[in-house]
Amino acid sequence: MSAPLTIRPLQSADIPTVTGWARREGFAPGGGDVAIYRQTDRQGLWVGWLGDEPVGCIAGVRYNPAYGFIGLFLVVPAQRGRGYGVQLWKQALAHLADVPCIGLEAASDRIDDYAGWGFVPASPTTRWQRLVAGDHPAPPAAAPEPPWCLLEGGAIPAAAVQRFDAEREPSPRPHFLRQWLRHPAGTVLALVDRSGACHGFGRVRPCLLADGDGWRLGPLVADSPAAARALLEGLLQRHPGTVLIDAPGANAAAAPLLASLGFTPASRTLRMYRGVPPAVSLADVYGLACLELG
Repeated sequence: MSAPLTIRPLQSADIPTVTGWARREGFAPGGGDVAIYRQTDRQGLWVGWLGDEPVGCIAGVRYNPAYGFIGLFLVVPAQRGRGYGVQLWKQALAHLADVPCIGLEAASDRIDDYAGWGFVPASPTTRWQRLVAGDHPAPPAAAPEPPWCLLEGGAIPAAAVQRFDAEREPSPRPHFLRQWLRHPAGTVLALVDRSGACHGFGRVRPCLLADGDGWRLGPLVADSPAAARALLEGLLQRHPGTVLIDAPGANAAAAPLLASLGFTPASRTLRMYRGVPPAVSLADVYGLACLELG
C-alpha cells in the first residue's frame, strides 16, 4: 500500500529542489523561472510530500478568472506508478475548477491521458535548437529597417510592450510579463517605431540543460517575420552556446524563419485546452515564454 501523500503550497525553500527535478527531466528551466511562476499565482504551485521527502510537483497557474495553465508536472522516478501524480493533478484541476479555459502542453505519451480529462488538441509546439558558436565574436545583428529601432533594458517602453502583448495573448498578463522582462538574467530587446509603438519583443535567459548550461529564448512576439528576425539576430549575437526556443505550430511563419537561422527541431509537444479555447491567435508568437506556463 502506498504511503499517504501530503500536498503543500510551494515555498521558497522548495525552489532549488523543483528546479533540479525539472532540469533532470529535460525541461531546461531558467534559473529564476520557478520563482516567477510563484509570483504569478502564489496559490498555484504545489509540492507533494511523503513525510519529510518531496516527491513531486505541479503548477496550476491562474492568469485571471478566464484562463489558467497547468505545467511543471512531475513525480520523481522512484515514486511513479503509485497514484501520486493523479493526486497532484487533481489538486491543480481543483484550483482551476471555475476557470472557463485551461491550457497545457502534452508530451506525445500523455495526449490520451489528458484527453480523458476533457482536454482537446489545438496545435503542435516544436522545440527548436541551435548551437551558437562562441570561438569568435558574433557578427552584429542586421540593423532593423527604418522606422524601427531595437531597444534594450531600461530604454524599453514598458506600457507599449504591455499593450502589444495583451493583443496577442490568450489572457492579459501584466504582472507576469513585468516580472519576466525585468529579471536580471539574460537580455530583453524590443522593436519600437518612431511613434513609440511596439512591433515585437523577446527575451533570452540562461537555462539548465540536463547535461550542462544553455539558453532559453522566449517569449518572442512580433507582428511580422522581419520584426521577429531582427529580434532573433539581436538576442542571439551575445549568447554563445546551445539555444532553445519553443515555437507554436499556430504560427506558420515560425518554422521557416527558425530553419533559415540555423535552428533544427529537437522535440515536440501538443497544446491542448479544456473549455472554450482562447479567441486570440498565436500567429504573432514565435517563441513561448516557457512550456510550463504556456
